Amino acid sequence: MAAEKLFTVAGTAKNPNGTVKARFANDLVARIKILNKAGCTDINLIELPRAMTKLEALQHLQTVGITEGDAGYAVANKLAEKTKIAKKGEVRVKASKATASAKSADKVAA
Repeated sequence: MAAEKLFTVAGTAKNPNGTVKARFANDLVARIKILNKAGCTDINLIELPRAMTKLEALQHLQTVGITEGDAGYAVANKLAEKTKIAKKGEVRVKASKATASAKSADKVAA
């Protein structure tokens, strides 16, 4: 599996149609210019403390307090989506109860 892309900027912005989306970038100023040109409003982007994956960035946004209103809803939804995708890659191992007979225990001890 290829390494996940890392981002240094994350936040939210409202599209011209009124929907709020989580946004990710590596250049804060350039991303703000692009969003403004596209007609987005309520742009709330922050620089992350280190380069992060989208999942880590969304978790960070929640810890810094982007949990109110439409922006909080957008972050929570995207976080749930990314968490679900991350869990798909996990492998679960089910342990079965092991039983040892006296004969097999003697063989191991010998």
